[in-house]
Amino acid sequence: MATTRFDRVTVDREVMGGRPCIGGLRFPVSRLLGLLASGLDEEAILAEHPYLEREDIRAAPSYAAALAEEEVVELARYRCASYPGESM
Repeated sequence: MATTRFDRVTVDREVMGGRPCIGGLRFPVSRLLGLLASGLDEEAILAEHPYLEREDIRAAPSYAAALAEEEVVELARYRCASYPGESM
């Protein structure tokens, strides 16, 4: 499997609790994806967040797409009597 490098996405345990952020900023990729999902275009995002660059905005969906392609490993769920359809 080929590895894709994302130069504009950084992960540092000391920044934002290790959440992926844009370009070393305290701006989580998830926040940028939320802005895009809400319908804001690049121009509106850049106007609201002038420290971002157009390439930062374009990197977020690419990063999310790469994560979606990763192998998913199902973990055991915590079971409790209050969860519908589950028994202890």
